[in-house]
Amino acid sequence: MVVANQKGGVGKTTTTVNLAASLALHGGRVLVIDLDPQGNASTALGIDHHAEVPSIYDVLVESKPLSDVVQPVADVEGLFCAPATIDLAGAEIELVSLVARESRLQRAIESYEQPLDYILIDCPPSLGLLTVNALVAGAEVVIPIQCEYYALEGLGQLLKNVDLVRAHLNPKLHVSTILLTMYDGRTRLASQVADEVRTHFGKEVLRTSIPRSVRISEAPSYGQTVLTYDPGSSGALSYLEAAREMALRGLPGQVEVEYDPQEEQHNEHNPHSMSEGIQ
Repeated sequence: MVVANQKGGVGKTTTTVNLAASLALHGGRVLVIDLDPQGNASTALGIDHHAEVPSIYDVLVESKPLSDVVQPVADVEGLFCAPATIDLAGAEIELVSLVARESRLQRAIESYEQPLDYILIDCPPSLGLLTVNALVAGAEVVIPIQCEYYALEGLGQLLKNVDLVRAHLNPKLHVSTILLTMYDGRTRLASQVADEVRTHFGKEVLRTSIPRSVRISEAPSYGQTVLTYDPGSSGALSYLEAAREMALRGLPGQVEVEYDPQEEQHNEHNPHSMSEGIQ
């Protein structure tokens, strides 16, 4: 599953690590691949990712086996991480000249021999070659959407990229899950955004939404997910329920989310539409 949204600050990394921990706590064997040069997913899982650590950069650029960089997460049994280091910041440029640059991550995953139930890939907030590698390697796209006014801004471009990758590089790719994050039930805006997202994406949107939570924000500073930092908090319980909902879906009915240029034109002429940013 590829966790992607080129808009920054929507909860991609938080969603990746907490869904992964939730799925592992449900009994799955889960691998998190940190494709963001900032390495925040590695930090949240308590994994060392300074420059000398073997990382996903070595897999993509140096063709090192994925098994050489994967580390177990100490706090959660069955959870593993392929960390990112700052070297990954230059990978976008270095990948350009390499053979089969879009499918290097896919080949690394295919040759990984350890049994896994889930792989979650945390993408950087861009639509460059790192994200394309993730989309080529993945089967499903999980899109976290923040419950703010510009929630849907730029999503049209992400959906177009998913369509392009599906058409040319990875026919099985589809948007399977939309997760509402940073939901504040006290505000009318949050419920308006939630309604708008559900109207646009229908059954792909999980019933469970992730609340604004101090505990979720605090957990990474202790090198933990919220599941181990404060298991009884509203954030931990929400991610557990979201993971359960995703697991029970199994392989969803792959109702594709299509990009609609007419919808974009309509929204451009309707400044009061919450979804004006799909462009």
